[in-house]
Amino acid sequence: MELHIRYEGDDDPKKCTAKKLARFDLARLHRSHRETPYGVVLNPHAEQALSPADRASAGGIEDGGGDGRPTGGALVALDCSWESAGEARFSLAGEHRALPYLVAANPVNFGRPMRLTTVEALAAALVILGEREHAEQILAKFNWGETFLELNDEPLRRYAACADSTEVVSVQSAYLDR
Repeated sequence: MELHIRYEGDDDPKKCTAKKLARFDLARLHRSHRETPYGVVLNPHAEQALSPADRASAGGIEDGGGDGRPTGGALVALDCSWESAGEARFSLAGEHRALPYLVAANPVNFGRPMRLTTVEALAAALVILGEREHAEQILAKFNWGETFLELNDEPLRRYAACADSTEVVSVQSAYLDR
């Protein structure tokens, strides 16, 4: 599954998880909306939750042109400061989906709900879409990466077992009611 990041560049480059992913060729950075591919866009303002049903959209479909490359399929995140992460910044083309309730493990927002770094958001999406090994691979570049999966193990496993967005929201509600 290809990982793409619309990179705004408004965070400290030394702490930027998107830049680190790109340095290790684990994701591609894009400097404009135009060059960012169509795919499943992780958007906290989306009306529909990400679910395993979105896997086909994120994974792409085979090109009818016969070159064997997937078309239209990508997992896309927006890397920007939380202070500027308003709804207008998420005007990327694609199927917009919100991540369900999860807590951050990164040093800046540790334990805070829904304040994930770009790598945490991508890793969570990968787990929900059935790509846990890929999630572990990208998180391995961060000394707190494994902690993210440990903190969110139960909800991520439950979200990944859902059939669709409605089930994910139901699981999230039950999790929050506890």
